[in-house]
Amino acid sequence: MPSSQLNVLVVDDFQSMRRIIKNLLEQIGFTQIFEAEDGKSALAELSKREFGLIISDWNMAPMTGLELLRNIRGQDKLKSLPFIMITAESKTDNVVAAKEAGVDNYIVKPFNAATLKSKIEAVIG
Repeated sequence: MPSSQLNVLVVDDFQSMRRIIKNLLEQIGFTQIFEAEDGKSALAELSKREFGLIISDWNMAPMTGLELLRNIRGQDKLKSLPFIMITAESKTDNVVAAKEAGVDNYIVKPFNAATLKSKIEAVIG
């Protein structure tokens, strides 16, 4: 499946950040981009359609990106879904926690289209 046809779910509690990520995804050729403002609404989106990639912020309420990741990894249907975590903090503890929870890749803000593209290619080829 060409990457442009892949459904991508962007999860971030800030509308402006979702718009930035969506624009970067469009720059690198993605067209099927869906949004959720937190982990709970992301799970609702995941129940509506199939996704080929999730790009989620770490710091959100009521459900953090890490809790969302753990929830997804705990579901047979979703456990192999590629998941990229975005955070403003590059604390080693966070990276380790995300790795242990099964994250596929990790991006520290700020980032550009080239960084996003390389992280996505590392995850989905």
